[in-house]
Amino acid sequence: MSERLPDSHGDVTAEYLALRNQAGLTGPYHGLAWAQGVEAVSFLQDLVSQEVAGMPVGAVARSLLLAPQGKLRAQLWLLRDEEGVGLVTERDRVELMVDDLLRYRIRVRVEITPDPRPVLEVWGPEAAGVLERSDLPVPDGWDRAGEVVVASAPLGGLPRFMVVGAETSRLAEAGAAPAGTLAATAVRVEAGEPVMGRDVDESTIPQEAGLVEGTVSFEKGCYLGQELVARIDSRGHVNRHLRGVVILENVLPPEGAELVDGDRVVGTISSVAESLTLRAPVGLALVRREVEPGQVVEVRWPGASARAQVRTLPLDDFA
Repeated sequence: MSERLPDSHGDVTAEYLALRNQAGLTGPYHGLAWAQGVEAVSFLQDLVSQEVAGMPVGAVARSLLLAPQGKLRAQLWLLRDEEGVGLVTERDRVELMVDDLLRYRIRVRVEITPDPRPVLEVWGPEAAGVLERSDLPVPDGWDRAGEVVVASAPLGGLPRFMVVGAETSRLAEAGAAPAGTLAATAVRVEAGEPVMGRDVDESTIPQEAGLVEGTVSFEKGCYLGQELVARIDSRGHVNRHLRGVVILENVLPPEGAELVDGDRVVGTISSVAESLTLRAPVGLALVRREVEPGQVVEVRWPGASARAQVRTLPLDDFA
């Protein structure tokens, strides 16, 4: 089991403001593995949803690893290298991702190896300045400085850099304020970014989670799980959508609280946090498609309830 990350380093408000308005240092929420070898690119081209072969060296692209039936297995950031690809995913999914890929490695010259180093993250408008003061590159895609890897992975409209191989103290001394999971979850919910195993899981279709744009190439050939994604895109619909939930009363529901419309349960809150920007508790939920954005529903949990409004994502564009 992964080590539990701190909820806070002592001041959740200051941590939230650093992540949004300055530079915050958080994580590790993600892990990294490398697919290397002369057939690494062609191997991944046949398995993941993104156009890998057309990526220039140094580029970063979002992608998905799907089950053969088209359901989610892992969310990915691809780091194109000369003869390989870095694969960033949630840290609790790295082993699963590697095992899934190796299952299809039959007479293919590729090695897939987890990188044991933590993936630190610097978020915020001043994140680039932290990297510069740390003598690290500020890439549009990804780059190396010796053994340190830096990749740009924006959180919606908010700058975010993933840093592998640098000491926490190096980034903190350069001006990145340490931030715990409470502040980071609030900013992530505002951006509408789901986490596997929490907001979405192996039963989720990419279109339900709003993950198709920017992760799926409809021009490439077949890949694992392509049939369902293509069929829904061309002539189908899904029965639920990942939505933002803004609580209209001064109460923070627990994760797992139900969304109720009339006498029907139409969703369950997954991530939940306090948004200082919206001045309200906020959450993410997969909500039945009959519930339109803007509609007010009841959030219900044992012993309490509150009114909430369902909204499209992102809840904030960080402008």
